[in-house]
Amino acid sequence: MWAPFILTGAAILLALTLTPTLTTPVAEGGHYGFLSLLPALTTLILVFFTRDVVSSLFLGILVAGFVLADLSQADRFLSDVNIIQQFLLPAIGTQSFAVILLVYLWALGGLIGIWTRTGGARHFAAWAASRIVRGPRSAKFFAWLMGVTFHQGGTISTILAGTTVKAVTDRQKVSHEELTYVVDSTASPIATVIPLNAWPLYVAGLLVGTTPLFMTEQDVVTFFFRSIPLNFYGIFAVTLTLLFALEVLPWEGKRMKRARKRARETGELDRPGSEPLSAEELSRLRVPAGYRTGLEDFAVPLLVLVGVAMTGVVGPLIPALQQGEIELFLAGISVPIAEAFGLAVLSAMALALVKGMELKEVVDGFVDGCKGVTIGAIILALAVTLGTVSSTLGTANYIVEVAAEPFRDLAVLIPAVFMFICMVVAFSIGSSWGTYAVVFPLAMPLAYAINPDPFYMSLAFGAVLGGAVFGDQCSPISDTTILSSLACGCDVMDHVLTQLPLALAAAFTGASVATLLAFFVL
Repeated sequence: MWAPFILTGAAILLALTLTPTLTTPVAEGGHYGFLSLLPALTTLILVFFTRDVVSSLFLGILVAGFVLADLSQADRFLSDVNIIQQFLLPAIGTQSFAVILLVYLWALGGLIGIWTRTGGARHFAAWAASRIVRGPRSAKFFAWLMGVTFHQGGTISTILAGTTVKAVTDRQKVSHEELTYVVDSTASPIATVIPLNAWPLYVAGLLVGTTPLFMTEQDVVTFFFRSIPLNFYGIFAVTLTLLFALEVLPWEGKRMKRARKRARETGELDRPGSEPLSAEELSRLRVPAGYRTGLEDFAVPLLVLVGVAMTGVVGPLIPALQQGEIELFLAGISVPIAEAFGLAVLSAMALALVKGMELKEVVDGFVDGCKGVTIGAIILALAVTLGTVSSTLGTANYIVEVAAEPFRDLAVLIPAVFMFICMVVAFSIGSSWGTYAVVFPLAMPLAYAINPDPFYMSLAFGAVLGGAVFGDQCSPISDTTILSSLACGCDVMDHVLTQLPLALAAAFTGASVATLLAFFVL
């Protein structure tokens, strides 16, 4: 109980005891020695004790205030420790953070909220199910397809996919363990493979300025898309889930096999003695009386979203094909994510109004959706602030100076090491975004110092991206784990224990491929 307070106090005492000496400006390679690492290290250790990303991020930022505090000047001490003025306001007052907040909180959350009023997502699922589902196998494939369709990641994907397909899979005697694995394994993994969402912008806020490859937010977003083929855990997790849904895997784990056999032979969708979570509240729609739900309520906003986002991919593709240079295409990718989401939510609102829904209902749906992702916005603000802290203290400079040379001989193993670290951290704290906030600003400068080759950097980038998703997907304290169990009506620990062997198989395969590629590149 007292461990987090003791650790934070010890970190603050250490920051005040060791007088920081900065010989050169941080921007030119300077740092505060070990103290530069203290805020990030404090956050990293705290999340293991508290399992709470928000408080751990905040306390890590607080430690940074004491690192900068000058005891010799009493009049400046309070202003130095004032982390709101020193770090929070500068971080969340930037244009890049405003764009992320706009996309994640208002556009993405608002769009989901409007769908709860129009019933568009549920109507689309029922329509598609009537044309696809013919038995347990096709029902699971339909669940996989919905997970891919709702590719926004995390809680939103699990809620949408789980609540829309549960009634279909229940009728086909698909166990809740099977369904929950499919829903959970196509939530965050697919969000990193089809990143037409807020993820690239979030990562950009953490990495901008950390290496010469990431001088602007757009540089990071472009690098994110270029690194998709090397995000091996995300690719293997989604592919493995598809093979599982089609029932062509030769091995799926003893517990999962028993669950499938039980459901098919006895019709029992849950293990005897289990305590499944109820999904009734999440599956309840609030469509106004008299509103006629149609496929257009779902299709129009989604087509607008994908269509606008793809303009940034199709645009550079044509000249690249004409000149036969793939690098021209990769360098020209610039996905307008903010514009895509903004137009998507506006199209959903306009369509609902044209079809007769009252303006108040549309606005209420939008606001309810924004409320649902508020905690994500808080984590986002603190994570970006910790990134600002790391930049101010020269954390990346210190890591490069201390660790680059010893790790240079182990460069081939670095992607796998990054992946393993992220798996452990994310499993312990239950958050991929929280893991990114701590690991990304430290890992990428180190990888750049070891080998600045863009391909090697993409290997390291994909390892961090995928490792954190694994931990988030499999952790029993993760919001996606809990909400996917809730949306599908499954016992949480039954879900964790049945999906873990399959997720570990995808992670081991991904780490092995990354190591082999690093071996041949270096």
